[in-house]
Parts: sequence; structure tokens; C-alpha cells
Amino acid sequence: MSTTATQPQASDTTAPTGRAMRTARKRKNRKMNPWGVVAWIAAIGFFFPVFWMVLTAFKQEADAYSDPPKLFFTPTLDQFRAVFETGVGTALLNSAFATVVSTALVLLLGVPAAFALSLRPVKKTQDVLFFFISTKMLPIVAAIIPLYVIVANIGLLDNIWALIILYTAMNLPIAVWMMRSFFLEVPGELLEAASMDGASLWTSVRELILPLVSPGIAATALICVIFSWNEFFFAVNLTAVQAQTIPVFLVGFITGEGLYWARLSAAATMAALPVVLAGWLAQNKLVRGLSFGAIK
Repeated sequence: MSTTATQPQASDTTAPTGRAMRTARKRKNRKMNPWGVVAWIAAIGFFFPVFWMVLTAFKQEADAYSDPPKLFFTPTLDQFRAVFETGVGTALLNSAFATVVSTALVLLLGVPAAFALSLRPVKKTQDVLFFFISTKMLPIVAAIIPLYVIVANIGLLDNIWALIILYTAMNLPIAVWMMRSFFLEVPGELLEAASMDGASLWTSVRELILPLVSPGIAATALICVIFSWNEFFFAVNLTAVQAQTIPVFLVGFITGEGLYWARLSAAATMAALPVVLAGWLAQNKLVRGLSFGAIK
């Protein structure tokens, strides 16, 4: 009798305690984390220059030079029309062609190389990896003179294919290192099981391995696209008019007559838009690729 009488009393005392703990936990979660505030401030600080660039692109030059700056104005598309009249389309096409072709070549060469250094390692793998990454240690300034002489001798000055070759060589080491890390997260037993079932190596790679590392391929491709699209040093030294890319085109707005802030902001907005759209479209693959293997 005493036991049965005390059991409900014990349950009554523990139930409010559980509810109180949940309530306290909810109140704690509702409190603003100071590090969250710092993260928001940092994010706004990084994003504000981009926001101001886009805002200035819709101003007239007089409004762009006003002091104090105007936050309220009549938007206009005159600056974008002026940029199109100066021939930005050719520069955009050159950048797009060089970026797409060089990224495709990097993946075509880098994915098999990374596979050979991970799931099918070759002799002296570490030496091969060091050779790949050592090519990134040479300053570009130190290599531009011999590169210029070579490009001039083979007749590729002011030719978009010279940039494609250089962009491929520039991004290939990074792609091999990134893809190798993704391939290392794939269990080697998958290939063994596929071979025991009679699948060839190419069939196993095409139907089993590549779908698993597709987020890593997307992340690698996006990194190569960003590096190729934003590259300036090779383009400004090896091109003039026909193979001019968008970073070189933007420099043309800085003249001795003055800076055209609104028109330069419009051109910079158009130059940044393709990369932003590519990152937005591939954001799911990019997040999965960058976190590939982080959680087992």
C-alpha cells in the first residue's frame, strides 16, 4: 500500500522538473549568441561593398560622385547600355570560352590522375603529389617572361587558346589534390565487390565511383571556374584586343580623364554575375562536396 501510494507522488515531482528543463533549454536557445552577432557583422561587412557596387551601377555619374552618397535616387539602366556599347560582349564570350574549356580539360585530366593516386595508387605517390603542388610555388611574375617568349614564338599572342592552356596548367594541381581527397573517402571494397561481380574497371568507375564523388567534382569544377574567370595577370600580359577577357576589360575604365564610378560598377556587376549564378546553381553540390567525408 505504501509503495503504490508513493509512486504517483514521485511521478508528479519528476514531471514538472522535466518540463522546467525543457523550458529553460528553450529560453537559452532564444538568447542571442554573441558570436552569432559577430558573424552577422562580419558577413554584412564583407557583403556591403558588393551591395554598394550594384547600387552604384544604377546611378548616374553625378549621383555616384555625390558627397554625402545618395541612398535614394532614380534608378537607370544608362550605365549598362554604355557598357554594352563599349564591347563588353566580346570580353564576356572570351572569358566564358576560356573558363569552360579549361575547366573541362582540368576535369578530364585531373579526375583520372586523382583516381590513380587514391584508389589505384602508383609507385612514389607522395613524390607525384609534391611535383603537382610544387608547380604552384613558382611566382607568376618569375614565369611571365619565358611564357611570353614561348607564346610569341608559337604564334599564340592575343589568342584565347594560350589562356586556355595556361588556365588548365594553373588549375590542374589544385584539382588533382581536391579530387584525390574525395576519392580517398570512397571505400576500396566497392571496387573489389564490383570486380567480383564481373564488372570491368571502367564500368565500376563510371557507374559506381563517379556518382559517389559527383559533389566533389562539382566543387572542384566551381573552384576552377572562379580561378579562371578572375585571372588577370596572364590575360593582361598575353592578350590585347581579340582575346581580351573581362578582368582586362574592366581595367579600361580607369583612364587618365578620371574614374567613371557608375559605369565601372555596372561593368563589374556584369562581370561578377555569371560566377555568382554558377555558385548559386551549384550550391547544394558545393556544400556536399566541401563536407564530403566530414561526417561518418
